[in-house]
Amino acid sequence: MAKRIFILLLGLALLPALAPAATYQVSEVTVRGNQRVDRGAILAAISARAGAVSDETVDKDLRAIFKLGRFADVSALVEERDGAKVLVFEVKERPLVRKVTFSGNEEIKEEKLRSLVTLRTPNIYDPREVSRSVEAIIKAYVEEGYYAAAVEPKVEISERNEATVAFAIREGEKVLIDRIAFEGNRVFKAKELKKVIETKERWVFSWITGRGKYQEEVLQNDLEIIADQYFNKGYVRVKVKQPMITLSPDKKYMDVLIEIEEGDQFRVGTVEVEGDLLVDREQLLSLSKLKEGDVFSRALLRESVFALNDLYADQGYAYVNVSPLTQIQVEERRIDLAFDIEQGIQVHVDRIRISGNTKTRDKVIRREMRLDEGDLYSSTKLKTSRQRINNLGFFEEVKVSTSKGSDEGHMNLDVEVKERPTGTFTLGFGYSSVDGILGQGSVQQDNFLGRALKLNLAGSFGGKSTTYQAGILDPYFLDTRLSLGGDLYNTDREYTEFSKKTTGGDVKFGFPVSENSRAFFVYRLEEKEIYDVDSDASSIIRDQEGTSTLSSIHASWTRDVTDYRLDPSSGSVTMVSAEIAGLGGTEKFAKYIGDYRHFVPFKWGTVFSARGQIGYIQQVGGEEIPLDERFFLGGLTSVRGFKARRVGPRVRRNTTVVDPVTGSTQTFEATDFDYIGGDKEAFFNLEYTFPLLKDAGLKGLLFYDIGNAWEEGEEMFSDMRSSTGFGIRWLSPMGPLRLEWGYNLDPREDEENSIFEFSIGRFF
Repeated sequence: MAKRIFILLLGLALLPALAPAATYQVSEVTVRGNQRVDRGAILAAISARAGAVSDETVDKDLRAIFKLGRFADVSALVEERDGAKVLVFEVKERPLVRKVTFSGNEEIKEEKLRSLVTLRTPNIYDPREVSRSVEAIIKAYVEEGYYAAAVEPKVEISERNEATVAFAIREGEKVLIDRIAFEGNRVFKAKELKKVIETKERWVFSWITGRGKYQEEVLQNDLEIIADQYFNKGYVRVKVKQPMITLSPDKKYMDVLIEIEEGDQFRVGTVEVEGDLLVDREQLLSLSKLKEGDVFSRALLRESVFALNDLYADQGYAYVNVSPLTQIQVEERRIDLAFDIEQGIQVHVDRIRISGNTKTRDKVIRREMRLDEGDLYSSTKLKTSRQRINNLGFFEEVKVSTSKGSDEGHMNLDVEVKERPTGTFTLGFGYSSVDGILGQGSVQQDNFLGRALKLNLAGSFGGKSTTYQAGILDPYFLDTRLSLGGDLYNTDREYTEFSKKTTGGDVKFGFPVSENSRAFFVYRLEEKEIYDVDSDASSIIRDQEGTSTLSSIHASWTRDVTDYRLDPSSGSVTMVSAEIAGLGGTEKFAKYIGDYRHFVPFKWGTVFSARGQIGYIQQVGGEEIPLDERFFLGGLTSVRGFKARRVGPRVRRNTTVVDPVTGSTQTFEATDFDYIGGDKEAFFNLEYTFPLLKDAGLKGLLFYDIGNAWEEGEEMFSDMRSSTGFGIRWLSPMGPLRLEWGYNLDPREDEENSIFEFSIGRFF
């Protein structure tokens, strides 16, 4: 008969105080009841062996087997077999999880729920993993605003000891924040605080945008943001308490109350610098944004530290440490400042290491660096280098970091990039009730062969236009800072009054004038033909019929100080140009254009931008100005809300009728117009862009355009035409998309009330 020994933990805990632990002589230690868990793995976890075994050892081994996490029950017993005693660890295995299912989930897809579940298949069932999975699922629902969500796990075990774990989900109603309130705030109005925090109240379109969603981590960060607002106003002892959350009786909405103890406002007392002074004390103090008597501001304190840090770092002291020491004088409500400076050692650039570029040549990146190997370290030049590499437009991400060089006096610069497609296939479309749909297409590669060569292959299509163009530009010709390139093109365009065919080419040459500006010279040679002139067209157009040649020099200067050239949010772009025709050929004129764009960032990721352009073309040698060189405004690139080339001087067409009997002719004024272009032009664009879906790169746009073109003798800036409208811009997976709808604010005869235009490109 088997003799069973039951190990009672409480008894074992008291046993050492009463009597020594019992010891047994066993001839064998074995395991019973295991099906999937290897017997050797269990025996490896225990210490009991044949020979003397104590109750303490058995207890310890039971615990070790449980820790394996694969058994629902474990017991130990001693059996007599053929006169010998055998210690048996009897186990009951947990089931093997074969399947995990979900039910009741509508708001969160099953793919996301599976990624949250820590229970894996096939694997041994573990109730702790089930609990963790339930917590993760509930947390996901809470982040989406479903605070009443409940998850009930159910386990079904088959005869083969295999389990199906089913998570039954009750989602409940989505709970949004109905009201955010503040208590104790006197310095800031509630609406001011609501603007700076990320947590927002619900609104009518919350079902689309998700606004009003409660997220604990975001709200905790908002408390820091609120405190920072007070720190920047001198309230350094402000206390922002944990928010009080109140659910409405129907559990559909919640209110958030944030209590604030503002405290007193503190001003700046004495301001000093100490430690390693690289220049005289007065010069260092001049870099501080905080002066004695100013209201204390943590933001200005940070700016002061950065300014002092940059002064030293630009002199090679890469490891400079500027510590702002503050001493609060409570009774005087004053904060004394001292900037303690440890300059460290002067550092030179050791190696510049570039990684992540699979297509772009190293030299394309290296030549944008403002620091070379062996140069004295400079933080300003390092920041400029990153911006210049980013402005190439070849990379999604650009990271420039530092690492230890060959010794303490040298530092490596590590440039890590993530390449993006630099080729674009672009389609552009416009629509009007008169012309219907017009389209054009182009192929452009800005990083041809990985050498930053700009290759352009373009074509247009449609019932009224055919264009072919091929061009290439090397911005660093022969690895110098000179640019050299050229184009060949052929166009055939049908206008309402005439058709124009052009065949030609150009040669381009450019060079830098300064760090942010560049000059270009372009020689252009064309052969033009104006043909199929409408018999009813004005004499100005009929006089242009025939073939002509153009030989001109175009000079331009551009200064770009925007933060990111592909999508600016701050800075400006200035361009002035002049073109002189008459260096051979039959056409002669002089054309001058000035263009300026300015970008100003505003709150919440929005941007104001303004653009103005003024142009003038004049006769040279008494020759008539070519029709196609005159200024025609309208369309996406100038004044929206008008068809292209339909803003500017126009004359009413004449219709001639021939009497079939007498052969006499009679001329009548038609209802439509000929647009003849101006020799002066000016237009201005005001835009306000705002994020719609920030992560997706989708932006909304409001705009106001005003401008016109004038003939010689007409006063410039008279009779300005204006429009307004809205649009969408999106860095879509298909490429950059631009969609804009413009409204003519004062439509005239033969003009439409609105014009819709869009263009889209594809990266490759």
